[in-house]
Amino acid sequence: MLYGVIDIGSSTVRMAVYDISPAGGAEMLLKKKHIVGLAGYVKDGRMTQAGIEKTVEILLEFRSFLDCFHIDHVRAFTTAALRNASNSREAVAEIERRTGLSIRVISGDEEATFDFIGATHGLAGERGLLVDIGGGSTELVAFAGGRIEQKVSLAMGATAFHARFSAEVLPSRAECAAMRAAAQEVLAGAVSFARVKAPAICGIGGTFKSGLALYRAVYGGDAADDLTMEAARLSALIERFVRDRALPQEDVVRLMRAVPDRLPTILPGLVIASVIAEQFGTQRITYSDSGVREGFIYSEIIGGGAASFPCQQR
Repeated sequence: MLYGVIDIGSSTVRMAVYDISPAGGAEMLLKKKHIVGLAGYVKDGRMTQAGIEKTVEILLEFRSFLDCFHIDHVRAFTTAALRNASNSREAVAEIERRTGLSIRVISGDEEATFDFIGATHGLAGERGLLVDIGGGSTELVAFAGGRIEQKVSLAMGATAFHARFSAEVLPSRAECAAMRAAAQEVLAGAVSFARVKAPAICGIGGTFKSGLALYRAVYGGDAADDLTMEAARLSALIERFVRDRALPQEDVVRLMRAVPDRLPTILPGLVIASVIAEQFGTQRITYSDSGVREGFIYSEIIGGGAASFPCQQR
């Protein structure tokens, strides 16, 4: 059976079509996305009308595409940008009314759980730390033996940090320092993670995907199965592309070729990643292409996801 799944994120609005089999398998057939930076449309804590209009425009485009192929099973959910807006209920209601789509606002706790289910599906014996740096929030999940040990959703994200701290497309050294201090302050509030150590991190989502692309462009590693970054190199990678450094032409080419759609958010996202890696004593970060959308499918559409990956609270 064909399903359309729409993820209204704080940086990107994505739609993917899955073929879900009776046996419980899910094959992604295609995906479409728009880089919107919805978190940047939040002013004084409220989602602006411009952000609502942009979301409606994209969802109508996605719905028209799905209607063309008579895909009637459509699920939509939204994360931090709309979840955290003070006018969340009113904004979501208007978007639903104008698009005819029912939109589920998932909590930060649910987002962390879906991240875990999607990224670790089939890896029940592993232990580690899962990190998803989104546009408006960052989810941390410590897990072992197929069970969540700790999870938290933190109020910091790449798009939100760019909107808050940076005056231009690329941040300056001083702006990166301010982002770093803010990330350290937010992370210090995650008291349940105070004793967590993670030599290796599993990173999911657009920040880590784009970060890996830029890392490869600078440090090499073109093998398709090489999805790792050395955490110790993140600070140098950030410093290389700050705007108050005179970028040589070859670095401009590397940056634009590697992350053309994420120029404003790549450094804020890497700053957050660097602070997290330092906090948890991380040496290696490995990118996983599965995350919240796949977790949503396993848990909410196929069913049994939450049962397969129960949350064990300490």
